[in-house]
Amino acid sequence: MENEKLIANHLLQINAVVLSPEDPFTWASGIKSPVYCDNRLILAYPEVRKDVVNAFVTLIQKNYPEAEVIAGTATAGIPHAALIAEAMGLPMAYIRSSAKSHGRKKQIEGIIKPGQKVVVIDDLISTGGSVLTAVHAVEAVGAEILGVAAIFTYQLPKADTNFAEAKVSLHTLTNFETLIHLAVEKGTINHAQRQQLKKWYADPTSDAWQIQQ
Repeated sequence: MENEKLIANHLLQINAVVLSPEDPFTWASGIKSPVYCDNRLILAYPEVRKDVVNAFVTLIQKNYPEAEVIAGTATAGIPHAALIAEAMGLPMAYIRSSAKSHGRKKQIEGIIKPGQKVVVIDDLISTGGSVLTAVHAVEAVGAEILGVAAIFTYQLPKADTNFAEAKVSLHTLTNFETLIHLAVEKGTINHAQRQQLKKWYADPTSDAWQIQQ
C-alpha cells in the first residue's frame, strides 16, 4: 500500500495523469476516457524513475521470485523492462505487437528460451488486450509466463475478465482507485470531476458520464 501511494503521488506530481472530460481520450481498444495516464513521462524524472524501478523490483521479488527473464512490451514497456533487468541482473527482451514483415521477421527481440520463466512488463493496463498478445507470443516459443507487472491499472472489469480467461497473473505498482483518492486529497480534481470519473468507471463503454450536471 505504501508503494501504491508513493507511485500514485509521483504520477500526479509530474502531471502524468491528465483529466479531460470535455475532450476525452480514445484508447487503442476504442474506449473513450476522461482520464489518461502517460507513464512515458517517468523517464524524464530520475528520482521518480528510480522509485518506480525499486517498486518493480520489490513487486517481482515478492510475486515472481523465480523470474529468469524480464520482457517489455513494445514500445512503452521497453525502457522500464531494461531498467528492471539491469537492477535485478537478469536478461531482458522485448515483444512487438506483431512479427516484423522484413529482416528475420521476429516478434520477440532478444533471447527467450523454451522453459525460461518470464515476467512481462507494461506501463499501464486498460483492458489488457495488448499485453496479453505479448504474453501469448512468449508462450508460443515455449517459455513459461510467471505473470505481468505494470505501473498502473485502470481496474476495469474487462481487464479482470481477460486476465482470468488467459489464466495470467497481474500485479501493478498503483491503480485507478488509489490515484483518484489521492487526487481528491491533494485538490488535483474537484468533487464534480470525481463524480464524473466514478460514472465513467461504472460503465466505460457508455457515454453517460459525459453529460454535464
